[in-house]
Amino acid sequence: MPADDSAVTIITQTTVRPDSMAAFETWQTETNRIIAGFPGFLHQTLLPPSPPAQDYWVVMQRFSDSTTAIGWLNSSQRLERLTMVQPLLTGRADVHVVRGMADAPASAPVSAIMSTRVKPGCELAYRAWEQKIAVAQTAAKGLVGYRFEPPIPGVQADWLTILRFDTQENLQSWLDCPTRRQILAEAEPLTEGFDYRITRSGFDQWFPVAATNGSAPPVWKQNMVVLLMLFPVVFLFGHFVQAPILQERIGIPFAAALLIGNAVSIGLLNWLVPWASNRFAWWLSPASAASDARTAAGAAFIGLTLIVLAVMFRQLG
Repeated sequence: MPADDSAVTIITQTTVRPDSMAAFETWQTETNRIIAGFPGFLHQTLLPPSPPAQDYWVVMQRFSDSTTAIGWLNSSQRLERLTMVQPLLTGRADVHVVRGMADAPASAPVSAIMSTRVKPGCELAYRAWEQKIAVAQTAAKGLVGYRFEPPIPGVQADWLTILRFDTQENLQSWLDCPTRRQILAEAEPLTEGFDYRITRSGFDQWFPVAATNGSAPPVWKQNMVVLLMLFPVVFLFGHFVQAPILQERIGIPFAAALLIGNAVSIGLLNWLVPWASNRFAWWLSPASAASDARTAAGAAFIGLTLIVLAVMFRQLG
């Protein structure tokens, strides 16, 4: 889908108290219902916590233009919802406004959202500095996207930078890079404050091996494990439950029966994928010395297993 340059994304990063997760999800469900009817609202993406790198919720709300986005930010409905949720949160929530839709953080496995407060009168010097670090980070391994946003008067005082990387490891490598640290030091006379948070998307919450070694497995490996669990669940539920019981016996329409099947599949994957992740830890995050051999062996094993399952299910079908 082509990018819509007039669209605006509101990115909110908020930390929920550990004992308030269920209450927060209930609050979020009602908030989703309210914002769905708000003028200019397009759609919303929710990224739950993915420890250890991301221990907070990320909510991305997209609007057709800046007027409707600002309208939601200042609306009585939103302010009322914020008052209700405050006891469930810890610390402050970070709210950023990004113009355009092409480079949303959710389009990459891991992103860093950075906000910088520039000293008055130093804006031109800061723009020149930003061009310098932008050139330097083009050499960073795994960089898949970069976005730089100036302040929006009356809405957002900070300068916003979004870095998108293919893996947590590559992002952290750039954040720790001596070259980057040296360039950052040059900006200190120009700025009053700097902060960043890491946002992870994909299936990270289903892969506990990421919490063990500090970096998430490559996205293509996560996808293969999810497919290995999803394929038999979807086929078996459809063959033994959806078609003969939900559709034929009970008479539920196909679309509704399919929705039920999808809901059951996702529920089962919440248990099956972490279980499979632990058993494929040798492949998802192999020791560097055996990385290439184990990567090839694991991919071949999963591929062969999927072929065998397809042959077996063909006999049932």
